[in-house]
Amino acid sequence: MSPPKIRVLIVDDSAVVRKLVTEALAHDPAIEVVGTAVDPIIARTKIEQLNPDVITLDIEMPRMDGLTYLREIMETRPRPVIIMSSLSKTGSTQALEALRLGAVDVLGKPGGAYSFGDLGPQLCEKIKAAAVARLRPKEHTPALATAPASLRTTAATAINSGSTSPSPLTAREVVARIPLSTTHRQHHPRRIILLGASTGGTEALRSVLTRLPAGLPGIAIVQHIPPVFSKAFADRLNTLCAFPVREAVDGDRLTPSLALIAPGGRHLVLQWSSDGYRVRLSDWPAVWHQRPAVDILFKSAVECAGPQAIAGVFTGMGKDGAEGLLRLREKGALTFSQDEASSIVYGMPRAAWEQGGSQKQISLPMAAQHIVSLVETTSAAPPMAGDAHPA
Repeated sequence: MSPPKIRVLIVDDSAVVRKLVTEALAHDPAIEVVGTAVDPIIARTKIEQLNPDVITLDIEMPRMDGLTYLREIMETRPRPVIIMSSLSKTGSTQALEALRLGAVDVLGKPGGAYSFGDLGPQLCEKIKAAAVARLRPKEHTPALATAPASLRTTAATAINSGSTSPSPLTAREVVARIPLSTTHRQHHPRRIILLGASTGGTEALRSVLTRLPAGLPGIAIVQHIPPVFSKAFADRLNTLCAFPVREAVDGDRLTPSLALIAPGGRHLVLQWSSDGYRVRLSDWPAVWHQRPAVDILFKSAVECAGPQAIAGVFTGMGKDGAEGLLRLREKGALTFSQDEASSIVYGMPRAAWEQGGSQKQISLPMAAQHIVSLVETTSAAPPMAGDAHPA
């Protein structure tokens, strides 16, 4: 007996988008569009009548905007929501806020009246991931502005020690920021941290990166995310972390105490040169239906980083990253994956663990501490022949 189809409700004020999305999803036998709604007011009734498994939600709509409605959904009838947002700076910022509020994933809206391009297969994959996603519990974390003065002072010290653009942290992030005894110690020149994530990954990565101190080796990140949204994601993290975070540009030098995020739609490849790590961006075909792909980053680091890599796979659907993580581990790298209990979607972490690439499964709240402990344990490794600490 075949499993029941994933029931989808499309909420969008554009008749063209509703039609395009419906037609795209009709090609997947595992998905059924059970209804559409032109605004959240109508969607309320449709949810009661149709009980969809997944909702696709526009942000800019009449009578009630998507963010307000998303808050209502998460308060009254929580269920997986995929945001359909315009590929603009404003749309990207709103989409990231939606992810913070509990949306599972985000996808750029079709650009033209009759164009959907590769968005159809991507949306099908995102809906399948959303259908099995574990919704995050609501967080009631006070903003730093209302935290005790002692915490605000601690935050200012922590941020100013390693960030060029300090901004408020939450009280929980201040308390959880992990101290690093090797902050001023020179790491092996090839020491590097590699992280990969997909569905649920934007918030998972935020949780980890905002708890890390300055002074770590360079960090290269692949998050499955559309173009434009990746720049907004990097900019947001840059205001929250104790070290600079940027969207990678082709040829960037990845230095210690810097994090670079792969742009949406481009693979990120690491290369070792006379002045340290450089990143290269590529338009190679998608891997595991993804560009950027975690496997591309990890495999590029096998030869240039090898045993000096610290690599981890976080929440996400599918198997991206598992093969690359295994190759890194075989080269002597230190590897880990997120555990099932704390993953929004235990797909990529499961594959990494079951295929043998992950040495240890880590709960998300402990991931930052684990990364720091790996850095501290291995930072004294002697340089390899021919290596020099780049100036």
